[in-house]
Amino acid sequence: MSENDQTSADQPGEDERASGGATEAAGRAGEPAGTAAAGSPGSAEEAEGQEHSRPHRVIGTPSPTAARTLLDPAAGNGGPGQGAIESGDPARAKRAERIVAFFFLLSALASIGFIAAYIGMPVHSMSRVFHSNLALGSAMTVGFLSMAFGAVIWVRRLMPDVEMSEPRKPVASTPEDRQAFQQTFMEGGEDSGFIKRPLVRRTLIAATVPLALAPVVLLRDMGPLPGTTLRHTVWRKGMRLLVFGSNRPMKPEEFDSPGGLITMVPDGYQDNDDELAKAAVILIKFEPGQLQPPTVMDWTVQNIVAYSKICTHVGCPVALYEQTTHHILCPCHQSTFNAPRGATVIFGPAPRPLPQLPLTTDAEGYLVAAGDFTEPVGPSFWERG
Repeated sequence: MSENDQTSADQPGEDERASGGATEAAGRAGEPAGTAAAGSPGSAEEAEGQEHSRPHRVIGTPSPTAARTLLDPAAGNGGPGQGAIESGDPARAKRAERIVAFFFLLSALASIGFIAAYIGMPVHSMSRVFHSNLALGSAMTVGFLSMAFGAVIWVRRLMPDVEMSEPRKPVASTPEDRQAFQQTFMEGGEDSGFIKRPLVRRTLIAATVPLALAPVVLLRDMGPLPGTTLRHTVWRKGMRLLVFGSNRPMKPEEFDSPGGLITMVPDGYQDNDDELAKAAVILIKFEPGQLQPPTVMDWTVQNIVAYSKICTHVGCPVALYEQTTHHILCPCHQSTFNAPRGATVIFGPAPRPLPQLPLTTDAEGYLVAAGDFTEPVGPSFWERG
């Protein structure tokens, strides 16, 4: 073998080297882009580092990966800033926006009407109370229902139709999590249309403010504080007692049937419901010798005694009288009072007797008050006023 033949056997030939180089070039040209990266250790470490750099979802924040479907274009929402139907039918979205605005404005007008009806409608008779309650109930119903209809249409027609589920995660949030939540919140606000739809936003505010003010107006009924007004009534010395209903004064001899009961009101206040709620009294006629202590005998006229008509339990009017037992009964909670013995309590939840009104007669012989009650009438808790 010659020297040249030995050299050829030890080293690859030019044709073999060219063929190998061409094969390597062809492999590089035809290899998929991800194959070499997947096979190299450096590429795997880089991918793992990217995975760890993603923010992790905690309670209250959308998932940064698969669960973040609220603004995912692949979910059919049209991408960030677009509602569920706006991307497919802007005209329909515009109609929905106008409907929402209509209901919000209707709610605002109804709430304003409620306030106006509460302040402007008088309630000094049964018919007026009925009309006032009808107006208040109707206005408040329209206000709440309109607000609800507008909110439902807003959510169903102008917001994305997606479902989200979140597993429990640690409560603590990292700065990355907070930043991801802030971004998602801003995108969600943009997508809801609250920012870019000023008509909906303004009408919502217009509907919310009067609706929130309506309960505040109702606080008017809680004041002012009664002070000591509940300790006194309008009865004064010389004020005549009028028969309730006919509004005529009465002389003692006209009450000639022992065992009877008559409701009386103060002269000049027979149409004042606020004052009658405290000042109404009942007259009871007894046979001679039936009245016993603790009835104040000097406050009676010809065996006629006057007691407050307001029960000392919760203020119900006592209107039942048993002539055989001389018991005064309250129909609300069955408190029973012993009429000939100072209207003391013999049964029921009433805590104290019915106050006695001092009686006398005027120059014409009519029954009049000798003064006001010497103790508060009605429920005992009024005494703390």
